[in-house]
Amino acid sequence: MRQELLMPALAPDMIQGNLVRWLKNEGDVVGTGDALAEIETDKAIVEMEAPSAGRLHKILVPAGTEAVPVNTPVAVLVDVDSPADEVPDANSKRIYASPIARRLANEAEFELRSIKGSGPGGRIVKADIEALTESRSPTGHGDSPQLLDEKPRFQDEKPEDLVQTIGHYTSRPNSSTRKAIARRLGNAKQTIPHFYLTIDCDMGELVSLRSSLNGLSPEIKLSINDFAVRAAALALLDVPAVNASWTESAILQYDQIDISVAVSTERGLVTPIVRDAARKTLVKIAMEIRNFSASARAGTLKPEDYSGGTFTVSNLGKFGVREFAAIINPPQACILALGAVEQQPVVRDGSLAIATLMSCTLSADHRVIDGELAAQFLAAFRRRVEAPLGMLL
Repeated sequence: MRQELLMPALAPDMIQGNLVRWLKNEGDVVGTGDALAEIETDKAIVEMEAPSAGRLHKILVPAGTEAVPVNTPVAVLVDVDSPADEVPDANSKRIYASPIARRLANEAEFELRSIKGSGPGGRIVKADIEALTESRSPTGHGDSPQLLDEKPRFQDEKPEDLVQTIGHYTSRPNSSTRKAIARRLGNAKQTIPHFYLTIDCDMGELVSLRSSLNGLSPEIKLSINDFAVRAAALALLDVPAVNASWTESAILQYDQIDISVAVSTERGLVTPIVRDAARKTLVKIAMEIRNFSASARAGTLKPEDYSGGTFTVSNLGKFGVREFAAIINPPQACILALGAVEQQPVVRDGSLAIATLMSCTLSADHRVIDGELAAQFLAAFRRRVEAPLGMLL
């Protein structure tokens, strides 16, 4: 038995991962389910397990390699009793190239074996073929492919050369989480027709109730965010059409309300999910959010903790931010941005008064939700937070 172990897809949207370290060495005997390596996804560090018992014959991707595409061979597993000299070298005569790179190379009549790949582990990618095609064209700057003994294009170009007029700076490598955020939200902002509605909620009764509940027991520690997640879940029960996603063939309206809660970490923003939030008590929601936040900051979230979600709540109020508009987290159709809870002057019955207000901005996907539907959701959310006793039932 000879089995190539591939970079696993540890989440539905995972396209690459960092191979942090190997937990086994070449020649080690492993059992089914044994942890072989630590893989860093865009949300957490997860162990890669052995699919079957055997001996780790060859490590193809060294520890510390970043951006390894999903399904890339990373190691070879063989039978325990297979003699080492009878196992074919995993690297012999194998060319690592993406499917589109292979197709483009075939169309351009390039010999893949002569091309030096710029991808992880020397993998040949689309950009390598495009660069060679350009260099061979009449308008290009060369007439031969990039061979193994040549330097890749732009290899000597450094970031400091591009920003030399700015001055001194510190370079901080992007984490896989930060790269995933850039990819997903950049795409979301460009392709989703966002629109925004803002509403002010009177938080006086909720702040008072929260203080009373937190004073009952040292084990109870409810935050404004906990109330907001509960209120959003109940508002989605009132206006279920908002709990939906867009596809080209149909709008998908979800039966279960799963609230993603934005949590900031050193590696970037992650969104663990309170599943079936409308059916959970306020205290249960608070406990889950607290545990998720700790796991997110420690980098120990499991894929099932953050995969999915039908609606997102993001809160920057603790930083004093009064109001902001968030980018939708696809494939969801909405994200609710919560500002600071502040005392502000208001006019009531013709007289000036002081009220405790919180500004809430809904970012909505206009393909799924129109303005009136979004306004109905915000009105339902405001009713819930302004009558907080109902959230305890």
